Amino acid sequence: MSVHLQHEIADLKKQILALGALVEDDVSQAVRAVAQRDIRLAQSVIDRDSVVDQNEVGIEEECLKILALHQPVANDLRFIIAVLKLNNDLERIGDLAVNIAQRAVFLCGQLPCDIPFNLAEIAEQTQSMLRQSLDALINLDLKLARQVGANDDVVDNLNRQSFERIKGVIRQSTEHLDSLIALLSVSRYLERIADHATNIAEDVIYLVEGRIIRHQH
Repeated sequence: MSVHLQHEIADLKKQILALGALVEDDVSQAVRAVAQRDIRLAQSVIDRDSVVDQNEVGIEEECLKILALHQPVANDLRFIIAVLKLNNDLERIGDLAVNIAQRAVFLCGQLPCDIPFNLAEIAEQTQSMLRQSLDALINLDLKLARQVGANDDVVDNLNRQSFERIKGVIRQSTEHLDSLIALLSVSRYLERIADHATNIAEDVIYLVEGRIIRHQH
């Protein structure tokens, strides 16, 4: 590996980890905005979406520049490909955090309504998967990456439970219909974030082993 390529790959790793930290914080704040009905916190997540988008574009441009200038092979090429893929997943997680924040803004304008499912549990499980996938990337930890995939089933089950509980409450509390549908959306967005965290973990496995494991059971 040339010295220039080595420096550029090291810088690229810093950029992707910084974006990961940013979207992880956005998810955390968006969930807190829902739980606390904090419109200012929700708006800060929405306002920061352009920063996530700019970082995502910058990382993609850097990857394409490295491919064009250095024509990397083997492990270096796999790293660039993995970064391109997980960069997209991180941007989508940022979008989903914004969606959650928008639901928080909506809920702030509605009559108070109890959350009929364990938002803290599904949020913690989802955020834990995101943290683990990023830690697996930092440390190239295959065991941790595989654990993320196993935890995805937990979040799927929690999302299904959320749907069933909200469905039961809607029948008894029609005056909160719009709020309950918004809360159901929050649960669904968290489940989709968990899916993207799983994608990142799969990209780590590809990076380390050169093996694509999508759609495998």
